[in-house]
Amino acid sequence: MNIKDNIEKIPGGLMVVPLLLGATLNTIDQLHIPFVMNMLKALGTAPTEDGFYEFLRIGGFSQELFKDGALVLIALFLFCVGSQMNLKVGGIALKKGLLLTSSKYLGGLAVGMAFGFFFDPWHGFLGLSTLAIIAGMTNSNSGMFAALTGQYGNRSDVGGLSILAINDGPFLTLVAMGMLGTAFPVIAFVAVLLPLGIGMLLGNLDPKIREFLKPGESLTIPFFAFALGAGMNLANFFNPDVLAGGLALAILTFTVTAALGILAFKMFGEKSYIAPIAEASTAGNAAATPAAILAAAGVAVSSGAMTASEYALMESIVPIATAQISISTITTAILCPIGVIIMDKYQRRRGIDGTLDIIEKPKKTKTKEVIEN
Repeated sequence: MNIKDNIEKIPGGLMVVPLLLGATLNTIDQLHIPFVMNMLKALGTAPTEDGFYEFLRIGGFSQELFKDGALVLIALFLFCVGSQMNLKVGGIALKKGLLLTSSKYLGGLAVGMAFGFFFDPWHGFLGLSTLAIIAGMTNSNSGMFAALTGQYGNRSDVGGLSILAINDGPFLTLVAMGMLGTAFPVIAFVAVLLPLGIGMLLGNLDPKIREFLKPGESLTIPFFAFALGAGMNLANFFNPDVLAGGLALAILTFTVTAALGILAFKMFGEKSYIAPIAEASTAGNAAATPAAILAAAGVAVSSGAMTASEYALMESIVPIATAQISISTITTAILCPIGVIIMDKYQRRRGIDGTLDIIEKPKKTKTKEVIEN
């Protein structure tokens, strides 16, 4: 049936399709259709606290995996992602990775700070929140970056992915939220990021462990995506603010991070700008970041570093932020390849082949002007 191939034709499909499927089933659940509830009751399903019957809350392994398993699955995902962060990176690749990671992070942080200054940081312009902006702008689609730089870039561009992998997951977003005044104690960072750190340690100590955990990077995505969707309502996606906010986030991500990446490359003498455009995207797994931040907030509440009202406010924006980031993922997955193709054509007209590891300046030819008397 080629189900997987068809899903992967959709930008960010492994994340977006299961998320939408989970949201669809949860939306049906929340309608509390009498026929469905009577069928579940007849099967012996236990009612919820509100007295309803929902097929995503039938208990057992099914509920743990499809409804309540998002945080555990995200933790496993972070563990596997950490194992693939190779610290042995070549010099030029290291430089490019640092330039791309820092420019993307600082750009997302700057936009998030400016947004929080001019608008309500929780439910601001177009329904965007500072959390959605920073999570969406500072996480890039590693798979698409590898594909685009592999075709249009050179080896050092692709090698920069080893550093770019740092922006996978909630780490940089957690740091940014802490800088913006959100109270996260040290234990909140440790509790959320420990799987990532242990995975990184084991993956660098033993290449066989890295190879063993590599499938987990992609294998866990559809599972935690479905569980995230199972906590959402499709009404979120049809909310005009969510749709407009997601598109605005995509445009900000693509334009700001691409421009800053190109500027950083130009300042450090790089002639090809394929990589900065290839990373100007929102990662599909960035949709999991708001839930991870909420988990850290839960630790902060238990330690007294955050109030229950602040936690409730953050909890209220997580479904909206997740939906907006999903929209940004799809949109930037379309914008980045188009941008890379345009940049490649532009560079080739100037004599720059982005696939070469050493970029030489186009040779200038002098012409003699002959003046006839």
